[in-house]
Amino acid sequence: MTIAPGIAEGPVIQLAWVTDDVAATERLLSEQFGVGAWTRIPDVRFGPDTTTLRGRPVDFTAHVSLGYAGDLQLELIEPVSGPTIHREFLDRNGPGLHHLCFAVDDVDAACRRAEAAGVPVLMRGSMMDGEIEFAYVDGSASGVPYVELARIGPAMQAFYDAVRAG
Repeated sequence: MTIAPGIAEGPVIQLAWVTDDVAATERLLSEQFGVGAWTRIPDVRFGPDTTTLRGRPVDFTAHVSLGYAGDLQLELIEPVSGPTIHREFLDRNGPGLHHLCFAVDDVDAACRRAEAAGVPVLMRGSMMDGEIEFAYVDGSASGVPYVELARIGPAMQAFYDAVRAG
């Protein structure tokens, strides 16, 4: 699945839900879909020096939980404080499937391709000194609220591999 020709060249590596109760969503996905262990990371802060929402610096905190269904990463996001597309989605729609994530080699280039195709870049950021760079684009044309474009560095990939191994 692609959101527009040429925007995301990599594979889909993640499905993500936004929730108002990360523990309840972990239980639901484990019971109904056989997801094994979850790795919960409380109070993940995204600061204004590394994150923007519609081009403006933003400061927000979220609880995050990661699990795997085979090789596919499942991410749960519970907004805690501050403005974010996750909070906007939760307030507008309630809990639910929020985005899918494509791996890309160059987030800047992917964002330029998205903008050139008329697909707005809504939120951007990085974590762990650039070990992961991400951008959320409007995915509504493809039937998914948002599409994340992410470059995963080696240290972040090692963390994900450890989570998958349990």
